Amino acid sequence: MDVSQIRADTPATARRAYLHNAGAALMPRQVVSALKDHIDLEAEIGGYAAFRREIDRCEAVYASVARLLNAEVPEIALVENATVAWQMAFYSLSFAPGDRILTAEAEYAANYVAFLQMAKRTGAVIDVVPSDETGELDVEALERMIDKRVKLIAITWVPTNGGLANPAAAVGRIARAHGIPYLLDACQAVGQMVVDVADLQCDMLSATGRKFLRGPRGTGFLYVRQGFLERMEPPVIDHYAAPWVERDRYELRPDARRFENWENNYAARLGLGAAVDYALDIGMPEIEARCRMLSGLLRRGLAALDGVTMLDLGRDPSAIVSFNVDGMDAREVVKKALDAGITIGASEPESTRIDSENRKLADTVRASPHYYNTEEEVDRLIELCREIASLQFVRK
Repeated sequence: MDVSQIRADTPATARRAYLHNAGAALMPRQVVSALKDHIDLEAEIGGYAAFRREIDRCEAVYASVARLLNAEVPEIALVENATVAWQMAFYSLSFAPGDRILTAEAEYAANYVAFLQMAKRTGAVIDVVPSDETGELDVEALERMIDKRVKLIAITWVPTNGGLANPAAAVGRIARAHGIPYLLDACQAVGQMVVDVADLQCDMLSATGRKFLRGPRGTGFLYVRQGFLERMEPPVIDHYAAPWVERDRYELRPDARRFENWENNYAARLGLGAAVDYALDIGMPEIEARCRMLSGLLRRGLAALDGVTMLDLGRDPSAIVSFNVDGMDAREVVKKALDAGITIGASEPESTRIDSENRKLADTVRASPHYYNTEEEVDRLIELCREIASLQFVRK
């Protein structure tokens, strides 16, 4: 991996240490150019003509995403964001009174409120699979919870805080063995680690472009396994998702594009395609190895500091490092880092309410290095936290 060239492709890295990639990563110039070039073309010849001229490149985005996931092109839908992708999958499923939805303790708020709404509408039941001693979803407990009433297993692979990477493939093996639909939120996994839907054995997977994939905001995608597609009626359709074939009849598309609309932001889509291609050119195994190296360096450095409390979970944490400086609000730590030229973020307990309530968490600091970061930038954040923690100790 040529980190110097990657940083040259990302000019902002010369001006700040950007360690907030779990929020929205820095786009490389190739992505920015793809966006700008198409907008310029639309301004020159109009949106319809611009799409017709670039139709092959627009179609190629599906192939790029499919390659990223080890999927087939008909299994990919391009949508506005990861939430839309997840919702289109979830609300395409049918539930009846007493049907059970199994999820994890660290499930993301957007997903859980959808579970609550479905339970309110249909009488379905939400059952939370307990975590094991490491904080991961307990796969043995999941196995014990399976019965004929379980109609969906839906978990977040890499939750928004806690550094956790749930055992997504192990969950997939259980779901497939019992013939239970499996919806995987891979929003914060895609772009930082290898994602292989065949290995995961998920029926549905949702993801975003803006995070570790380094694409534009307002982009996302949904994978639906071909053998599962026929079981899904989208919650909303238009004449692109379901052509109007006779006056009294429509036909759903046979591919995952049944979850799309006719109108789209093609500049953003081309930016997404450029981001996927950029990652694939580097290599996802190489990206994952560097993300693990940098996050491990940060995690060990922070853990060695007096006055810093680590909040990460799991046997094999992701590139999201969660911690707090004792006696200081997480948002104040983020502000001090920004003043020092370091961009990090904070996560509120409402985003993973069950996990946060179980662990009595307040806001937490969230630092998420990526492959374009350097060891020196990680050391800068560690040293800043050392200084902040020391000042807090003196004030006490």
